Amino acid sequence: MIHESVLLESRTLRDSALERTEVLDRVKALSLLPDGMHVTTAMVAAYFEVGIEAIKSLVKDYRRELETNGYRLLTGEELRSFKDLSGIQSHTRSLAIYSRRAILNIAMLLRDSEVARQVRTYLLDMEYLARTRPVDNPPAQTDRDSLDDRIDQRITHILGRTVVPMFNALIETSGEHRRELIALRTGVQSIERRLRQHHARLQRLEGPREDRLLAGVMASMDAMNGREFEEHVADLLRRDGCTDVVVRGGPRDRGVDITGRTADGRSIGVQCKRFAPHLAITSPDVQKFIGAAKVLHVSEVALYVATCPFTRDALKSPPRAA
Repeated sequence: MIHESVLLESRTLRDSALERTEVLDRVKALSLLPDGMHVTTAMVAAYFEVGIEAIKSLVKDYRRELETNGYRLLTGEELRSFKDLSGIQSHTRSLAIYSRRAILNIAMLLRDSEVARQVRTYLLDMEYLARTRPVDNPPAQTDRDSLDDRIDQRITHILGRTVVPMFNALIETSGEHRRELIALRTGVQSIERRLRQHHARLQRLEGPREDRLLAGVMASMDAMNGREFEEHVADLLRRDGCTDVVVRGGPRDRGVDITGRTADGRSIGVQCKRFAPHLAITSPDVQKFIGAAKVLHVSEVALYVATCPFTRDALKSPPRAA
């Protein structure tokens, strides 16, 4: 299986990544309508280097999901107001527009596009970085400042020196749409701030990566339910020479999900936790497991397997967390 293809299959994974719209510009420059916030179907097709019909077919199949993330079909008065505000010259009776979230949503659904595949790969890399960063060791202020200095000057120039002044001029001369224009200007300024916040993480993706495969592995495990994850870990134990491997996960597992024997004959107890990357395994979690493994199950080896980070205190708790 192609590793980035897990995003094609799991809406839960897609929803978890929709805030990372900055990866669109990292993969390829995205042209926007004059409102600075939307694109048309033709512009989406041009970005992904596919035909317009491919985008229309995708919208037909996933319309409800895309509408949740900013896809809209404008008609009537709403269309006329949008044309007046954005300066679009069009005589069509309807117009489909897409927000950046909707475009990213399409990138996670579009199969026959190399650009979409690159976007999915970036998203999985960012997911992997989020998992491996220590949860209680934020970067020093000096580190953040040095990263901010390297923000793409083209983006900040367009947003700060072109788009915002354009809104300022429109606000001064507009009466009927003044409130809407002020709201749009605030949105653009918010986007600029978010680009700065995300830039530090994007810098990590620019160099060559030897651990790219791990991103797909982690995403594949995210698509599993709890029982499937336990069975997966059990298969890994058998692969590494363990015997008598039994999956015991459930309300009566007494704190240990898997038991068995190592290749050299020692008894082993395993705890499996398939948590989201923003959560963390704490020291009390590890200590509770140690008590169950050592006292209730008399395990000689205690192994804690999780898909989320461990706090520093948890990593110091014996046995070694994994």
